[in-house]
Amino acid sequence: MKKPIHKPREVAEIVAIQALSFVAGDPERLGLFLAESGIGPETLRTAAANPHFLVSVLDFVMRDDATVKAFAAASELHPTNIAAARQALSDPAEERDVP
Repeated sequence: MKKPIHKPREVAEIVAIQALSFVAGDPERLGLFLAESGIGPETLRTAAANPHFLVSVLDFVMRDDATVKAFAAASELHPTNIAAARQALSDPAEERDVP
């Protein structure tokens, strides 16, 4: 059986959504993120569909060693995978559908 092929951008979006869920799971962390991002809790779900917003979620998680380590442990990812996801989401070349 063949393994499913995942595009880096799709995987990065999954990681970012996991990061958003991680942030939302802690009221203090969520409050800080909402205050910094300028969005309200009522628009959080809608904003999650925006790749630029997902980059900001990963930026928020990665800016603090304790937070990125906690998210890495919770998601069973290595911190470098989180950084790679952030890069894939912000890379304009990834936005093109190239074979």
